[in-house]
Amino acid sequence: MDYKYIEQLLERYWQGETTLQEEAILRAFFCQPDIPDHLRRYQPLFVLEKEEPLGDDFDARILGIIEEEDEPKAKVVTLTSRLMPLFKAAAIVAIILTLGNAAQAPWNYGWDNPKDEYAKFHQQQNADSVNLLSPMQAENVNDSALAPKPEAAQYIE
Repeated sequence: MDYKYIEQLLERYWQGETTLQEEAILRAFFCQPDIPDHLRRYQPLFVLEKEEPLGDDFDARILGIIEEEDEPKAKVVTLTSRLMPLFKAAAIVAIILTLGNAAQAPWNYGWDNPKDEYAKFHQQQNADSVNLLSPMQAENVNDSALAPKPEAAQYIE
């Protein structure tokens, strides 16, 4: 038997182009016991509607279910919870600035800073340290020995 008409109706049904009469034809076809195997997978779609009609009280049942649902409770929003994103942003900025300053410190005040080395030299200086220096450095130290000695090393920045 040729089922091309039913297949065409199914195609139109999937595209949403069938009329009520054509859908009734499909329901009547799928209620029959002798359906070909390649169309049998669509049978539950059309038989289900036939078995369970909506009824006259359908609207009342749906409205009853909707009205039974509890209203959602209002969420309490405190000042702290409203400002929490601002606190988080401020913390991130503080962390970035701290890490940036910490990463920059070795280049600004590194181990090869002449001011630091000069201050360390004067703190460790004793009478014998002049003999350990090269002649040029010893000459500079001797010249500075004539100048008045500062109390503490001072930096002007």
